[in-house]
Amino acid sequence: MRRDGPRDQGSNTNGPAVPTAVLGMAMLGWVIHMEVHMARRHTTRTILLALLVAFAMITAACSDDSVDPGPTAPEGSCELADLNLVAPGTLTVATGEPAFPPWVGTPEGDFFDEPESGIGFESALVYAIAAELDIAKDDVVWTRIGFNEAIAPGDKPWDFNLQQYSITEDRKEVVDFSSPYYVTQQALITYPDSPYASATSVDDLKDAILGAQIGTTSLDFIDNVIKPNTEPNVYDENVDLEAAMNAGQIDALVVDLPTGYFITAAQVEGSIIAGAFESDAAEPDEYGLLFAKGNSLVPCVNTALETLRENGTLQELQDLYMTQGGGIKTISG
Repeated sequence: MRRDGPRDQGSNTNGPAVPTAVLGMAMLGWVIHMEVHMARRHTTRTILLALLVAFAMITAACSDDSVDPGPTAPEGSCELADLNLVAPGTLTVATGEPAFPPWVGTPEGDFFDEPESGIGFESALVYAIAAELDIAKDDVVWTRIGFNEAIAPGDKPWDFNLQQYSITEDRKEVVDFSSPYYVTQQALITYPDSPYASATSVDDLKDAILGAQIGTTSLDFIDNVIKPNTEPNVYDENVDLEAAMNAGQIDALVVDLPTGYFITAAQVEGSIIAGAFESDAAEPDEYGLLFAKGNSLVPCVNTALETLRENGTLQELQDLYMTQGGGIKTISG
């Protein structure tokens, strides 16, 4: 991110420069001292006149000390020339390595780890934001960085980062976030031959033995929304859920949809996302674009996101990539 350098205070070959405002204050003290000392020989009117002269000197001195801060972007301007970009005219975006579907690439694996393709939810979103900022597709540059490294405080060599960062109060102490671009849904993971693979409402899951990780919104969702007849099995880690599924100890898992993509692709062989729940969790994760703390680009990106939200683009991208164009059914209730 660009940072203005220290202001040039000038130099003095005869020693440190003394600000003229300081000289003015010293003059005021000297005048007051002299007027009190000469009080017997001067009238009050003369004293007041001298004081006014001294204050005039201070005012002039302060005017002389003003420094031109240099060119800055107009307040609130989101014109391309005014955007706070690390490289003028270019949007530099960071993501993880590798970048997985459905965030980058398709669920079938096409364009895997190719964010510049514009394929995948986050990849397509970046180019939609760029268009709202009047930045051409060819002027979007991608870079890679580790997940935790990006959250560290300090300047960033990119404009923003997106790799499913949940917006949390702890993180907001050291970085800034955009408004949410995705709010997680809860999803049902099971095997295609399971009787619960065809569930279309939470009522269809009343007799299922469900599993979830302890302390998660998914477990709360089972207890407060699905309300099965049997207490859910609770596990410490998602890998324990995998073992329980493979051992047949549970009929299905409840996880957030992004985790569901990972489980079905890499953890539980042969499993499927049977559906995404219509109801929201009590405290769903909200994903935001991550910026360096204090970056003035944030409100401009938020304006772009709001436009994409209002014109339906954000929902279209979510439907296309996150629910596979309707390929993942909705479980109502």
